[in-house]
Amino acid sequence: MKRIVLFLATNLAVVLVLTLVLNLLGVGRTVTAEGINVGALAVFSLVVGFTGSIISLLLSKPMAKWSTGARVIEQPTSSSELWLVETVRRLAERAGIRMPEVAVYEGEPNAFATGAFKNSALVAVSTGLLQSMDRDEVEAVLGHEVAHIANGDMVTLTLIQGVVNTFVVFLARVVGFFVDKVLLRSGDDRPGIGYMVTVFVCEIVFGIVASIIVAWFSRQREFRADAGSAKLLGSPVPMQHALARLGGLAPGALPQSMSASGISGSGGGWGALFSTHPPMEQRIAALQALR
Repeated sequence: MKRIVLFLATNLAVVLVLTLVLNLLGVGRTVTAEGINVGALAVFSLVVGFTGSIISLLLSKPMAKWSTGARVIEQPTSSSELWLVETVRRLAERAGIRMPEVAVYEGEPNAFATGAFKNSALVAVSTGLLQSMDRDEVEAVLGHEVAHIANGDMVTLTLIQGVVNTFVVFLARVVGFFVDKVLLRSGDDRPGIGYMVTVFVCEIVFGIVASIIVAWFSRQREFRADAGSAKLLGSPVPMQHALARLGGLAPGALPQSMSASGISGSGGGWGALFSTHPPMEQRIAALQALR
C-alpha cells in the first residue's frame, strides 16, 4: 500500500507542478467564464501529460545507476562477470539489438532493464539474484530483461503513461468547468473555487483509475517478456524454474520510480489492481501453455 500511495503522489505532484508552471506562463488559461477552449486545453493536457513521463524515460538509465548503486562492468574482473557479460551479449545478438550495458548492484534477488532507446539500454542484476540462482536460471532472467528491451517496453509504457495523464488533465478540467458553471452557477470572469477544488479532486480520482490502467499494461508486458525469454533460450523451462525460484525468495526492493522494471513484484487484494507484475503462478502457467 505504501508503494501505491507513493506512486500516486508522485504522479499527482508532477501534474500539479507542471500545471502551476504553465499557468504562471499564461499557457494554462484554457478555461474561462465564456467556456472551454478545447484546442488550447488539449495542447495544455498533452504538454502536462507527457512532459514528466518523457523526462523520466530520458533520465531512466543514469537514475537507475545512481539509485541502486549499480556498477557497470567495463572490464570483467572475474569468471562470473565474464560469463554475465557474454551471456547478455549472446542474448542481445539473438534479439537483434545492440549490446546493452551490464551492471551489478548490491541487494536482494532482483534484476531490471531500463533506458530510453533499444540500442543503448542497461541490464542490471543484484548480487542476491546471482547468489540465489544457478546459471540456467540467471540466463533466463537475463533473457527476460533483454526481451523487455527488444520489445521496446520502456518506451511503450512511457507512452501509455503519457496518454492516460493527458486524459486525466483534460477530463478533470472539463468536469471542473461543469461543476463551477452549471452546478454552482458561478458568474465570475475566471474559474472559481468550485472549479479548482473539483479539478484537484478529479485529478486524484482519475489518477487512481489511470494507475490501474498502466499497471494492467505493465502486467501484460511481463507475460510477453517471459515468453521472449523462452524464445531466446529455445525453451520455456529455464524461465519457469527461475520464476519458481523467485517465488520462494523475498524480492529485493527497487526505488519507487523503477518498481515496474524489476523481474518480480506483486500485490494481493486491492493492491493487485496496482501491481506491475502478475503473480508468479500465473506467469508459470502462461509459460507452461507455450509448450
